[in-house]
Amino acid sequence: MEDMTTDISSRPADPAEACAQKRRHAAGADPEKRRQILEGAWRVFVEQGFDAASMNSICKAAGVSKGTLYVYFENKEDLFVALVEDKRQDLFQGIFARLAEAGSVEERLLAYGTGLAMQFNSEDVIRAQRIVISVVERMPELGARFYEAGARHFLGALQDFLRAETEAGNLRVPDVELAASQFVDLSTAGVWRARLFGRRTGASSEEEVTHVVREAVRVFIAAYAP
Repeated sequence: MEDMTTDISSRPADPAEACAQKRRHAAGADPEKRRQILEGAWRVFVEQGFDAASMNSICKAAGVSKGTLYVYFENKEDLFVALVEDKRQDLFQGIFARLAEAGSVEERLLAYGTGLAMQFNSEDVIRAQRIVISVVERMPELGARFYEAGARHFLGALQDFLRAETEAGNLRVPDVELAASQFVDLSTAGVWRARLFGRRTGASSEEEVTHVVREAVRVFIAAYAP
């Protein structure tokens, strides 16, 4: 098994690869090649976990040379965080828009919470979270970067919504950061953690998630109605 610390922090020994790394910010602009690398990396991370995954195995899965890989990503940690960010864009971007749609505060919170909870229970998100949990004790910086690439964005969108609705007089939320976290926890209660830790082997149905989120909205509005 390849040593994880060496894999993350070291540079390629080959001079050509070292030069490629120096050109990383100027090169690495081909979106198709980047996507190819990310797709290969995802397969390796899912099959082997973060520790066992090596840059060599990622190169093989992606069908690229090691020099090409280092043009796009500095190390395994950077690659994993970029992968999380990429999947966040795919999975969550449409959910943020639900807060801006027409409808009452309750309707928009229900739409947002349902979409968020469904994605929390998706196979890709569960796998990514499990990968991070497996190494966060030894690599807290990876956990922090994972959080910044994911949770900060969907919480930030909800905080902005709660702040705007409070200013409009539709809600009374003295601490939007706390309230946003409370709503996410309420919306995933009983379905997400059970899935994350293997108590449930399959994703919750949309009907079940909608019921949970509807109750979350009811409790939330009772606490923060003007």
